[in-house]
Amino acid sequence: MSTKPIGIFDSGIGGTSIFKEIHALLPHENCIYLADSKNAPYGNKSKTKILELSIKNTELLLNKNCKLIVVACNTATTNAIQQLRSTYDVPFIGIEPAIKPAALNTQTRAVGILATKGTLSSELFHKTTDLYSNGIKVIEQVGEGIVPLIEAGETDSDAMKALLETYISPMLQADIDYLVLGCTHYPYLIPQLLTLLPKHVKIIDSGLAVAKQTKAILEQNNLLNLSTNSPNIHFFSNGNIDVLKHILDDKFNVRMLDF
Repeated sequence: MSTKPIGIFDSGIGGTSIFKEIHALLPHENCIYLADSKNAPYGNKSKTKILELSIKNTELLLNKNCKLIVVACNTATTNAIQQLRSTYDVPFIGIEPAIKPAALNTQTRAVGILATKGTLSSELFHKTTDLYSNGIKVIEQVGEGIVPLIEAGETDSDAMKALLETYISPMLQADIDYLVLGCTHYPYLIPQLLTLLPKHVKIIDSGLAVAKQTKAILEQNNLLNLSTNSPNIHFFSNGNIDVLKHILDDKFNVRMLDF
């Protein structure tokens, strides 16, 4: 049994979509979440800068005694997780676009992927896509501008709707039946996406799979918290905490932290 916290970091508030799945599956685990909103989005930064930010976040979480770290950011996972795993002696859980289930289940032989530039241009993403997309048309779309709008609390704005319509249109023309969300911010767009997509198009994100993998790795390493006490859960942001509070429904402790 380990009562040490699970550490989670993202380039802002998007990784809370991952936290919610982990907390639902592992309700007694203590957690510390870092929202690096000051540096959001990661998706348009260089690999060197993404690695630098990922190391900074990791070391802060390790200084807070975290037993496992969830890199709740597709861009950071695809650009930095290999080096993080080779550098630090704790388990890391990463986030990858769920291209595999979409490719295995598509009936129209066409799937769409909405992700950041940093994810779509990464070597890990290309390896995964090449492995599963044989004979399938993959329509990749960089979600330029989406993360800043979400970070500003404008998820339901006209500007967001206009962006999504522009990005989804080529996918619908290609007759996709699966849309893969390749950024942890994007699940907060599902209500808007459902109004734009035909009913037969299924949306896939990685949240539940990541939660299950987190539980499996904790079990394998004898790190599960077997206590039934109420967990200690802390959120830290170096940006505007109001949006983070809103997205968490004020249920958790959210504090500013300069990192």
